[in-house]
Amino acid sequence: MKATLSLLVVLLLCFALRPVSAQSNAGNADLPLVSRIFSSNMVLQRERRDPIWGWTTPNANVTVSVTGPYFQEHLVVTADDKGAWQTRIGPLPVGGPYQITVTGPDNQKEQFDNVLSGDVWLCSGQSNMQFGIANGLNAQQEIANANYPQIRLFSAQLYSVPTPMACLNPPQPNLVNQWVECNPQNVATGGWGGFSAVAYFFGRALYQALGVPIGLIHSSWGGTPAEAWISARSISQIADLQDALRKVENDPNAKPNSFGIMPSAPTVLYNGMIAPLVPYAIRGVIWYQGESNVGRAYQYRTLLAALIRDWRSAWNEGNFPFLIVQLPNFGPQKPDPTESAWAELRESQYIVASTVPNTGIVCTIDIGDANDIHPKDKQDVGKRLALYALAKVYGQKVTYSGPTFRSMKVEGHTVRIFFDHTDGGLVAKGGKLTGFAIAGSDKQWHWADAQIDGNSVVLSSPDVPNPVAVRYAWADNPECNLYNGAGLPAFPFRTDDWTEITRNNH
Repeated sequence: MKATLSLLVVLLLCFALRPVSAQSNAGNADLPLVSRIFSSNMVLQRERRDPIWGWTTPNANVTVSVTGPYFQEHLVVTADDKGAWQTRIGPLPVGGPYQITVTGPDNQKEQFDNVLSGDVWLCSGQSNMQFGIANGLNAQQEIANANYPQIRLFSAQLYSVPTPMACLNPPQPNLVNQWVECNPQNVATGGWGGFSAVAYFFGRALYQALGVPIGLIHSSWGGTPAEAWISARSISQIADLQDALRKVENDPNAKPNSFGIMPSAPTVLYNGMIAPLVPYAIRGVIWYQGESNVGRAYQYRTLLAALIRDWRSAWNEGNFPFLIVQLPNFGPQKPDPTESAWAELRESQYIVASTVPNTGIVCTIDIGDANDIHPKDKQDVGKRLALYALAKVYGQKVTYSGPTFRSMKVEGHTVRIFFDHTDGGLVAKGGKLTGFAIAGSDKQWHWADAQIDGNSVVLSSPDVPNPVAVRYAWADNPECNLYNGAGLPAFPFRTDDWTEITRNNH
């Protein structure tokens, strides 16, 4: 019953936190001199010529001045015949603070103070990314200790529209659409229990390891599917979603200036919560989403790959790092091996991470909650994302992955599984090794006796004299306990390619 209520919470969030309106800003009349992703207290991406842009009188000159420790820059750019302007500043030396002043015609002026240069990460997805720090483990202590003035936070307004927005809306109550310093008051304000817990713990770990300013742009919405976060140009190439896309484009009620569109429709969150951020310079993306696509888990491998390519194309800054949180365990445990849509969704996430360049994934199969689709342990999620980033983005020598399947070898009545990422050796945490099932050519699954042998696991079952396939942690909420010596869990996997239960779900 509690699991059912948790699912209901996701749906309720979609409505309880919906914006009161979704007015388009397609014209220039309401567009600001400087795009509203820029404000005092922001972090600009180090080691880059950072884009800065806005709108003014057509063909007018705009002046951009930057001052700070050991750095000054003065630029003049001319707006186009529609009033749009853009230039690049920097690269700014790491640290700060900097002051940026932008002036245009007719006494137009914007000034941004307390600006830092560091690393900026976009943090997006659905409810487990939206989940605020006040909802998690040790919330009071974590909030009290969240005093990091060189970590800066930005929470994008929940906004769904049928066409791409040029710019965010003005700053909103509860620190929405504005950069703020990370302190106990700000980290606990607004959102669903404050700032995103996953984003905060990820950013904190990076800051503690790197010692450079960290900017976190949080743009997520609970209960939303992946296709809502993909642009029309990319959705139009996915056959399964053509009808849904046409409904958005042709809905007479889904016009700019109307009330918010349902956030589950294709493109609408890209339009309202991603497009206005482009091309603000970022170091990479962390992504925690998939629960709303579990029923279409096989299709998800297409959707997620399309989303990553879509965002990289929009930013036009190359294949920036894109780090995925693989879905955790959830729901009742099953006594026998069985098919699982959740396992298929995790597999789709893993396939995308393995095949799309500069894309990574972290395993959370051990830190979910059987009764709550929103597990409270977001500290370990953020830590594992940071470990991956430190190793693969920043080049530090840290263990960043749990054991991953490498190969299988049938040895008579047994089968041996070889693993990569066994740093410190394979470990059965808490006792007897569990979570493995094997099957013969009849495709009937049976639990296997599992024994660790060096960097491999040997499996057998009296019910399967001639094994041909192996699965590990293949369930909604598997009982599994294989780790490496660094304490990171093994990723779920299967060696078979038998037809998925969600293959034909669109």
